[in-house]
Amino acid sequence: MECPVETTSKKETAQKTRANSSKMVEELATTLPDSALEVIFSYLDLHDLRNCSLVCKKWYCFLNDENNDVWRLHCIRKLAEEALKSDLLSSVPTYKAKLRAFYHAWNPNDCSRNVYIKPNGFTLHRNPVAQSTDAARGKIGFRHGRHAWEVIWEGPLGTVAVIGIATKEAPLQCHGYVALLGSDEQSWGWNLVDNHLLHNGDSQGNYPLLNNAPKYQVGERIRVILDCDDNTLSFEKNYEFLGVAFRGLPDRKLYPSVSAVYGNTEVSMVYLGPPLDG
Repeated sequence: MECPVETTSKKETAQKTRANSSKMVEELATTLPDSALEVIFSYLDLHDLRNCSLVCKKWYCFLNDENNDVWRLHCIRKLAEEALKSDLLSSVPTYKAKLRAFYHAWNPNDCSRNVYIKPNGFTLHRNPVAQSTDAARGKIGFRHGRHAWEVIWEGPLGTVAVIGIATKEAPLQCHGYVALLGSDEQSWGWNLVDNHLLHNGDSQGNYPLLNNAPKYQVGERIRVILDCDDNTLSFEKNYEFLGVAFRGLPDRKLYPSVSAVYGNTEVSMVYLGPPLDG
């Protein structure tokens, strides 16, 4: 039978060994020059980079610089040159923010068959299919925290053009020209054509609540704000807060979404991260 004292001694020895090893790794990490870190980190995936930021203070500070060469090289590998050089990503000025926006962009595997994602990775194109309404969702849904993204309609709106959020169960295509986003209990939308809010197939009233509220103009950036902590959805236009559009959202994963009817219209979406209050 093993002596309890001996067992305790072995555990203490193992703990000390691990502590010494961790200290040696941290000390070694702090001696690596920035030029070496750039080369090493540029070949790691994002999950590994997150773990690296926890190794020591130096690595954390290095990776916290969102414009260093590590994030620049990852951007060059992942993002199309067209996207990096265009004004589309002007709202996300750092390389790390651009990369994050790419991972949140429209999902080419979660959209109507009449929609495809352009090579820039951020813009969907609706093919000119008669008597069809077509939708798309973002790659990542949200259930916790506060999130903001911009939607830019870069082509004609047609008779119905809806932006908002949806669950994975919301349909992505239907017959006719309708407000697909907001047509059931799985989605919530703002029709930019008539300034109506839509959910569960019903109009939830005018939005924004302004006298003679101006209609959306093609090319304007609308900021969508999803607050999963407060269960609300809001919108901004031209940096003006338009008020809360929907309250009482369910505790479910919700995805940036859009539905369109006009042939060859294009809609871009850029994820911004947590909204800046004020």
